[in-house]
Amino acid sequence: MGNRRDLVSWSAMVSCFANNSMELQAIWTFLDMLELGFYPNEYCFTAVIRACSNAKYSWIGEIIYGSVLKTGYFEADVCVGCELIDMFAKTSGDLGSAYKVFEKMPERNLVTSTLMITRFTQLGCARDSIDLFLDMELSGYAPDRFTYSSVLSACTELGSLALGKQLHSLVIRFGLALDVCVGCSLVNMYAKCAADGLVDDSRKLFDQLSAHNVMSWTTIITAYVQSGECNKEAIELFCRMISGQIQPNQFSFSSALKNLVSYNAIVDGYAKNVKSEETFLVFNEIADTGIGIDAFMFASLLSGAASIGAMGKGEQIHGRLLKEGYESNQCICNALISMYSRCGNIEAAFQVFDQMEDRNVRSWTSMITGFSKHGFAARALEMFRRKHFNSMYEVHGIAPRMEHYACMVDLVGRSGLLVEAMEFIDSMPIMNTELGKHAAEMILEQEPDDPAAYILLSKLYALAGQWRDVTRIRKSMKEQNLIKEAGYSWIEVENMVHRFHVGDTSHPQAREIYRELDQLAAKIKEMGYIPDTDFVLHDVEEEQEEQFLFQHSEKIAVAYGIISTTPSKPIRIFKNLRFCGDCHTAMKYISMATGREIVVRDANRFHHMKNGVCSCNDYW
Repeated sequence: MGNRRDLVSWSAMVSCFANNSMELQAIWTFLDMLELGFYPNEYCFTAVIRACSNAKYSWIGEIIYGSVLKTGYFEADVCVGCELIDMFAKTSGDLGSAYKVFEKMPERNLVTSTLMITRFTQLGCARDSIDLFLDMELSGYAPDRFTYSSVLSACTELGSLALGKQLHSLVIRFGLALDVCVGCSLVNMYAKCAADGLVDDSRKLFDQLSAHNVMSWTTIITAYVQSGECNKEAIELFCRMISGQIQPNQFSFSSALKNLVSYNAIVDGYAKNVKSEETFLVFNEIADTGIGIDAFMFASLLSGAASIGAMGKGEQIHGRLLKEGYESNQCICNALISMYSRCGNIEAAFQVFDQMEDRNVRSWTSMITGFSKHGFAARALEMFRRKHFNSMYEVHGIAPRMEHYACMVDLVGRSGLLVEAMEFIDSMPIMNTELGKHAAEMILEQEPDDPAAYILLSKLYALAGQWRDVTRIRKSMKEQNLIKEAGYSWIEVENMVHRFHVGDTSHPQAREIYRELDQLAAKIKEMGYIPDTDFVLHDVEEEQEEQFLFQHSEKIAVAYGIISTTPSKPIRIFKNLRFCGDCHTAMKYISMATGREIVVRDANRFHHMKNGVCSCNDYW
């Protein structure tokens, strides 16, 4: 700004530095301003005092305090006085000096009184806090939720249940009982002040709160833990918290995680709620405490890694458990088989299985399922002979005909197993429109609000080119507010998971990804790839259909994998829905064109593609 700098711009810069933890820059800017002849105003004083509110620069703050007194801004502005109170209280716990500032202030209001009450409470002067609250009441100020929260905390500190109950009645009278800030203090007060803990009263107050935050959850969890006999309730509450939108802080952890059983329950809770990043944060928290890690916890951590296909994290856990001496533990070996299988490395899974000394039903089942999901039917058959419907093809080599599928769909659907029926239809290697319509309409009769059946019908009509019926189905879904699950794919690169949706351009390397996609499209077309536009479920021109196909999330993910990983490493892609037929064909060509091994896990199975051949033999 050059010569156009004025007091407003200087004050803004001092305030900006102070508010962004750049205390020294704020102080130097303030001193530069003084050297240039600018006279500070109340905003500038407030900001620079805030910058001095730490042990390192408190001595500068005391010098500025003298300047404030000389200039008269202390008497003129309440904010300057509040910052001075905070400076003395925060830097050295000097409540004496803080209270002198408070007493000298010519104008006191609700904000200044609440601030002083809060600082008294926080620094262990609970009786002074209550005395000041009573003085404030006599002065005619109406306490707000922050005032009540602080003075209730003071009652808790003194163990004064009687006074706390009187304050509770005032809180109810002024309509603040359901406020989360006041509610936390009430829950804490009843839990700590009564001889019997009064956890039931605390819980009633907690359940009545209109909204919850991390502090309200932490308060009630702590109340149960400190009662000494309610660890189960504490863990259940913690698991409820993490299954919602509230992220625990270090106090939540320290309250709930009192022993290894608690840690196990929380790690398992995160893993079951598919919150794998949080699972590993808890693991790091445990490691920092020095508490030993048992087999159950390792199994939960491996489950968390498997749920998002994070093989890098799974391998790290594998290394850690080997150091801990758990390599022969049956529970952990089963979890390792599942993790490696679900993350796309079936050979690593088999290596664990092969080295197990003691296998149980789960060991065999995990391995057989893994081979099956990865398309290695022959290896699965070596371990176990399948029965019922699947045995027709896998054991006896008889390919089921359409009447067999129709019979199976009817049997499963009319048994009320709707999800199984939909999965069965989706996994069929051949699709008959009439059979699909029959199955979907049968399911709609039993579950008219199930979007899966509508989606199936829409796909079938699109494949048959019946676009009017597609429009009718989609309109019906919209009118009923039935939402289709959005398809997406993800890939783990250097321990980071990258997620892509259809036509996604949000990735920082989007330009490079689409450049690679264009090059891949040109290469594989030269090799004989023909886009299968039957998989474009929109009535658009042929050129647009091809563009739609190359914007599928799995193609975007594989392009990112090619530009982001070394040629010697397999590219492992994960998708939440079924693999598109065109993408399946394109991936085989891409594996041939690039010489890369590509592994795709979709909702049904794994596909290992190498040199243009897929492990599923195009049967999925």
